[in-house]
Amino acid sequence: MENVAGEKIILGIDPGTNVMGYGILTVRGNKAGLVAMGVIDMRKERDPYLRLGKIFERVTGIIDEYLPDEMAIEAPFFGKNVQSMLKLGRAQGVAI
Repeated sequence: MENVAGEKIILGIDPGTNVMGYGILTVRGNKAGLVAMGVIDMRKERDPYLRLGKIFERVTGIIDEYLPDEMAIEAPFFGKNVQSMLKLGRAQGVAI
């Protein structure tokens, strides 16, 4: 996707270890528009390292296709399940 002068392309990511959401926005002045959105579904993949590999491959492909100027990633909530937080942290790290 080619960037128009004065326009920013933003990649937003909602991280997850089972399903990761993403959205591509364009912003020009005070107007925003949705370009694309989707999910990376990893529920069928049992191996956590293959899940991380899938996140990396898909996010890299999205970046190559849309060439975002900026990226935003949702911050995790703090829960009591430490293992879930570690898994989510790994998914965030791979996406970043």
